[in-house]
Amino acid sequence: MHPIEILPDTPAGLDIEAELDALAKRYRGASGVGIQLLNMVGGQTESLLDKLPENIRAGLATQTEAALRAALRAAQGSRRAVPDQPGWLNTAVTTAMGAAGGAGGLPTALAELPVTTTVLLRAIQGIAAEHGFDPDEEGVQFDSIQVFAAAGPLEHDDGSDLAFITTRMLVTGNALQALISRVAPRLAVVLGQKLAAQTVPVLGAVAGAATNYAYTSYYQDMAHVHFGLRRLAINADRDQADLVAALRQRVKTPPVKRAG
Repeated sequence: MHPIEILPDTPAGLDIEAELDALAKRYRGASGVGIQLLNMVGGQTESLLDKLPENIRAGLATQTEAALRAALRAAQGSRRAVPDQPGWLNTAVTTAMGAAGGAGGLPTALAELPVTTTVLLRAIQGIAAEHGFDPDEEGVQFDSIQVFAAAGPLEHDDGSDLAFITTRMLVTGNALQALISRVAPRLAVVLGQKLAAQTVPVLGAVAGAATNYAYTSYYQDMAHVHFGLRRLAINADRDQADLVAALRQRVKTPPVKRAG
């Protein structure tokens, strides 16, 4: 893997504290709208998974792992034909797909799930590129999958779960596949909640649109946090672990207005 160079327009007077404050603000606000939307359509976040049939719940992890592997191939292949899209457009596309998937209940929601996973992964890769990273590099593909390890928008996180941002390592194809296997069970819970919300009687299409809006907004925010912190570590020549610790402390501590 080739080292990533500092972008030529890196500001000389980089304000690390301000950058960390902005990342913490984005992290804290990532899931607020999603939870409000799901509450509006009657979703009980604590018991959504219980609404799914047992055979669906049992196979979620395996299906999610397969969806992630297929999404990685599809997202990489699409980069040669379709340019990266702005975040609002990614959200609009997945919201429409969620509505279509929820309109037909569980069967159409299951069919829509791998497509949404691919669009989400492609959006994450686009954010990596926005921060100056090459999505074709295995290390960046690794990071893109790792974003899915963040707590989903239905989980209340106090900042202790920032483990998905780790120190950059030498990544091989085997390491990438192993990461997918580790991330899949957790993402399966997230996607299971989404599927369950889409089975809400009468409101399936609304729930599908709301959940996809929430999940797309959430994971795009997490991607900005992930790759923004990596870029900050490079530009500031600071240890990534130190910046993660500083970010975690900011997320857990109520923000204080800085003197202007």
